[in-house]
Amino acid sequence: MSHPSHVVTGYDGTKEADAVVRWAADEARRRHLPLTVCHAWSWPYPISHIDYEGVAVIKRMGQLILDKGVGLAERCAPGVQVRGVLMDGPAPSALLHEAHNAEMVVVGSHEHAELPVGSSALQVPARARCPVVVVRGRAKGEGEIVVGVDGSRGADAALAFAFEQAAVHGQRLRAVYGCWEPSAVAESEIALFADAEELKRAAGARLQRAVAPWLTKYPQVEAVTSLVLKDPREALLDAAAEAALLVVGDRGARGVHPLLLGATSLAMLQLAPCSIAVVHAEHRH
Repeated sequence: MSHPSHVVTGYDGTKEADAVVRWAADEARRRHLPLTVCHAWSWPYPISHIDYEGVAVIKRMGQLILDKGVGLAERCAPGVQVRGVLMDGPAPSALLHEAHNAEMVVVGSHEHAELPVGSSALQVPARARCPVVVVRGRAKGEGEIVVGVDGSRGADAALAFAFEQAAVHGQRLRAVYGCWEPSAVAESEIALFADAEELKRAAGARLQRAVAPWLTKYPQVEAVTSLVLKDPREALLDAAAEAALLVVGDRGARGVHPLLLGATSLAMLQLAPCSIAVVHAEHRH
């Protein structure tokens, strides 16, 4: 049964997964939401070579791992309602099943290694409709929240989530616009790239228009804007070096595929040193 509003996370018993569960439990506690901890197990051999006793053993092992994750979450966030879900199949499928009505999904990622195509850290952000946080790097409280802005619907959703996150955690927010992206503007605006001052004026106005409504909605959040004459990926990676969390939309102004992530979002998942939140354009707070 799906909960109408909850935080969802996965647990596989590793040290990295412990950090992810702690992150998710703290988020559920701060947001006064229940937490769902998922573990996916599977029979590793072809179905034609199934051993039912072996399957039962693997399933019991999966339940033990799940119980450990649930216990860790309960210790980290006393008072939070924690539910364990054991599923048969790939981990991304289990998380996506539970993410249908979730407030957010929290997953882990191996650091300093290229993410495989089938990993949860790529599959879940690409396909979930709620915000997905990929946990890595420093702790929550160290550094500011950085959010990418480009005037797209995805970026507006990212701003909504980033401001709410900054309000919940009492963190400073930096809205970054890497505006040197000729391929993402209308033909009528290409001439701006021949005049740096005019580009700064036009892009700066776009940045301020995007941020202004959220400054009004969250007056308690300390927020600054950064306009950078660099490619968006380079600008965001520079800002992420000292960030606690980087928030991006699912795709920029030129993104068209309904499922796949945009190039900038994908690059951040692969390269950013801090935790990353991917927010889809459909998400509004």
